Formats: sequence, structure tokens, C-alpha cells
Amino acid sequence: MTFKRVINNFKKYSFLLSELIKRDFKIKYKRSVLGVLWSILYPLLMMSVMAIIFTNMFKFSMENVNYLVYLMSGLLIWNYFSEATNNSLTSVVGNFSLINKVYIPKYIFPIAKCLFAGINFLFTLIPFFLIVFISGNPAEGTKCTINIYYLLIPIIFLGALMFTIGICYLLSTVTVFLRDVIYIWGIMLTILNYFTPIFYSITILPNELQNIFKFNPLYVYINQLREIVLFNTPPTIQYLFIGLLVGFFTMLLGMLIFRKKQDKFVYYI
Repeated sequence: MTFKRVINNFKKYSFLLSELIKRDFKIKYKRSVLGVLWSILYPLLMMSVMAIIFTNMFKFSMENVNYLVYLMSGLLIWNYFSEATNNSLTSVVGNFSLINKVYIPKYIFPIAKCLFAGINFLFTLIPFFLIVFISGNPAEGTKCTINIYYLLIPIIFLGALMFTIGICYLLSTVTVFLRDVIYIWGIMLTILNYFTPIFYSITILPNELQNIFKFNPLYVYINQLREIVLFNTPPTIQYLFIGLLVGFFTMLLGMLIFRKKQDKFVYYI
């Protein structure tokens, strides 16, 4: 299947893609009084709780750094990755009735889960930037300011999106053949959460561990975002390129493996 054919199929089945996303929203917010508003309130409340816990109870603080923004910038990308990958696990097996009845490009289903999580991600940007602009103390040097480097943020998000799509394709493929992945991935996410400097600084680790942690693509995207928002400095062109390159090749790998195995899905789901 050529890249051009994939693009044409996305155009052809764009209505189905939008309906799958709408269905996920309806299921998630069914009988909810506040509905989609929870997409803003939930991350805001969770981030606030974690900020209170880590800044007060465990005393995780950094000198001359707005810790609340530091924490939220990590949670912003982590929550998207976590939600998208968790949803993608059953994106194929959960749509067996559709796959078994009519021809539908199977790669539509993992993408729908990524885009659904992506829309929620866009909602979380509202409380994130709100806190970026109102929190901090100028006297302590913890006040974040708007700078021209914010124009680079979409590039960072693009790299994170491609990386997440690739992982989603891999997970949805493996889950068809091994349902245990649904439970294993939950454990892996917990481990990965601690291996990603979200609520702590990587500088507290020994140099050997720091070098290992820096191979974590999620750290790359989170650190790029923090450089812009917290420290008013742009990531280097090389650093941005690494993020995009890792994201692209992860997405390409995931799509190739998914494509190679998709004809066998019908025998296992």
C-alpha cells in the first residue's frame, strides 16, 4: 500500500473517522452533567492535587523554577501519551463487528483513538497556559513570560504525536494476538512514569542514570517544552530534529508492522 493510497483512504473514510471520534466522546461523557467541560476541569483538578502533594508533602521544589508549570508541562504530554496508548490497546479488537461485516481500512481505528485523545489534549492546553501566565513570582524569578519561541511548540507536539501514533499501532497489533498486553501495558506505563522526569528533576540522578533517562523520547518532548515555557530559551535545531526524527521513525515502524499483520487479524479477533 503506497503512501498516496493511505492518504486517499483517509479522505474516503474521513466521515467514519469523525463518527468513531464522536462515538468515543459520547461514551466518555454519557450521562455527565458537565460533559466535555470535564476535559478542562479534570486535568486542571488532577494537576492541582499533584502540585499540592509534591510541593508541600514531599517538598519537591527547585530553586528559581516555577514548580507548578514544571509539573504541568510534564503531565501535559504524559497524559496525552497515556490516554492515547491505553485507548488504542483495544481499538482493533473492540471493533470486530465492523471489521467482520464490511471492508474498512483497519488503521483507521488506532488513529481515531489518537485523535480522540488529541482533542482532549487541546482542551488541556487551556488550563495549562492559564496557569503558565498567572502563576509564579517575579521577585523569585519564577514568573513565566510569553516569548517568540512559543511558535516552536507545535513542532514539539508534532513529534510527540507521531511517536504516540507509532506506539498505538504497535500496541493495537500485539493486542490482537496477545490479550495479556492490556494488563502488561498498565504495568509498563507505571514504570515509564517513574522513568520520565515529570515531578522531579533529572539532575537529582547520577550522571550514568541521567544519560539513560535521556534516551526516553517522552523526556525529549517534555524537556523541549520546558526549555521554552520555563526558561525562555529555544531548543536547538538538532534537538528539535531528534524529536521529529524519533517520532517519524516510530510512527513508520508502527504502521509497517500493523500493515504486515493486519490480514491475520480476522483469525484472532
